[in-house]
Amino acid sequence: MSFSVKPLDETTWPDFAALVERHNGVWGGCWCMAFHAKGNGAGGNRAAKQARVRDGSTHAALVFDGAACVGWCQFGPTDELPRIKHRRAYEEGLTVLPDWRITCFFIDKTRRGEGVAAAALAGALGEIARLGGGTVESYPEDTQGRKVAGAFLHNGTLAMFEKKGFRRARQIGKHRWVVATTVAPGA
Repeated sequence: MSFSVKPLDETTWPDFAALVERHNGVWGGCWCMAFHAKGNGAGGNRAAKQARVRDGSTHAALVFDGAACVGWCQFGPTDELPRIKHRRAYEEGLTVLPDWRITCFFIDKTRRGEGVAAAALAGALGEIARLGGGTVESYPEDTQGRKVAGAFLHNGTLAMFEKKGFRRARQIGKHRWVVATTVAPGA
């Protein structure tokens, strides 16, 4: 498949919002707000996300198939995305915070298994390079040897990250890993 990737901003907000609305707010109204500092409840998440887009305090690589937004990868500096799953285990092995976190993916339910997540990850890494690069961390799930429904892989798969050059740093859950890489600054 051939996809294009664009950053989430005011010009792409309508495309992002249309995808989220087609999926009932994503995960019960999250609107990709769960990893930000505070929750606004399902009712307030849409407005909160749109406000973050307007003021530039949220980042995502949106994947398009033609004119349709079919998925995204959320990323941002650690102070923009301070909340992560398995926090206690994460903090036990923490030596230094990364510059960037990749916290979640969402793929249109009709487009899963087509490489949208890989395109979103590549797009996020490209945006991170454009924004100055640095250390990047994420928390994917190891699916090797077991079946996991795509809808539950909001952090992506370990294999996908390793294909993009991420290395395993440490395990923080039964199947979840901290992975990291360094992205050079780019244009």
